[in-house]
Amino acid sequence: MNLPPLCAVFALAASLLLSACASIPADAPITSLRLIGEQRIALKQPFNGTLVGGLSGIDYDAASGDWVLESDDRSEFNPARFYRASLNYDSKRFSGVTLNSVHFFQQASGGNYPNLAHAKLDRGEQVPDIETIRVDPLDGSLWYGSEGNRKVGLDPFVAHAGRDGRFIATLPTPPMFKVSKEELGSRNNMSFEGLSFSADGNSLWLGMEASLYQDGPLATPEHGSVLRITQLSRAGQVLAQYAYEIESIASKPAPGRNADNGVSEILAIDEHRLLVLERAGVEDAEGVYVNHVRIYEMDVTGATDIKDLPALKGANYVPARKRLLLDLEKIGLPRVDNLEGMAWGPRLDHGRRSLVLVSDDNFNTQQVTQLLVFEVQ
Repeated sequence: MNLPPLCAVFALAASLLLSACASIPADAPITSLRLIGEQRIALKQPFNGTLVGGLSGIDYDAASGDWVLESDDRSEFNPARFYRASLNYDSKRFSGVTLNSVHFFQQASGGNYPNLAHAKLDRGEQVPDIETIRVDPLDGSLWYGSEGNRKVGLDPFVAHAGRDGRFIATLPTPPMFKVSKEELGSRNNMSFEGLSFSADGNSLWLGMEASLYQDGPLATPEHGSVLRITQLSRAGQVLAQYAYEIESIASKPAPGRNADNGVSEILAIDEHRLLVLERAGVEDAEGVYVNHVRIYEMDVTGATDIKDLPALKGANYVPARKRLLLDLEKIGLPRVDNLEGMAWGPRLDHGRRSLVLVSDDNFNTQQVTQLLVFEVQ
């Protein structure tokens, strides 16, 4: 087949990425994750006229061999953006991170996204809170999820963009996720947090950070909670939806302080299994957060498809199964920060997968931006 050079590049890239995300054989389940190394990016590191921080999503771009890192800056420090970077690692060590370029997401009407102070909300402008990003395995374009802003009536959304951030379309998502003035729908700052292409690249998985109001209470140190993970076609048709039970919070906050637990990212393994990153933040008496982060394997085999259940509270259903793969507090890291991004990387020299995590420092002096690389065993 004769392909133009650019098409040939994308065809090869799609092949490489789908190969990197190929299903693990059923007789070879993931048994463990071995830490290869850690690198950090300095607080508010300047780069091409921007401040680096708030890195809450990451993915590998096989077409260029670089990594895409998005910031959840709500266009407050700089317009909503993503960075392209090189990560230098092999099966023995993780030796460096190099930022290569910065690109700004474009809103549907054209131009950069505004911040809340300058947004024309009455004209339909969005103020994004971008928490997750994926590179399309078919053509290298980008898909990203925003949590919206319940306080000002902005719904969460998933957008499709070109490799340069140019807006292409908004993916239709179920009405149950819209915000409301009543206690219905998405909670503020706890909605679209996870996004993953299916292993075959033909559909998308969309993960909530926490429960909808009608599905039950949030997690506490005494009890867990339940949220929805939805499989969507590329046109936005709901293919399936499953309940995922998150754990209770691993420790208690200081009196009068906050604590939460939720899903900060998801990542497809094969047609019925996903990795789920659960991240809890617990505030101490000085206002500093301690993070409890665990990676689980979610399996939807035998789970109830809940897409037609308007509320989970009081409903009869079977949740997805889950299995703990890694507790990051038990692998010898000097610090576990606010890990929010998770992506497959290229296979290592012996053929095993690599897995990369990134933390969101919230542009906060009490936090760090850390990148962690693991070998999947």
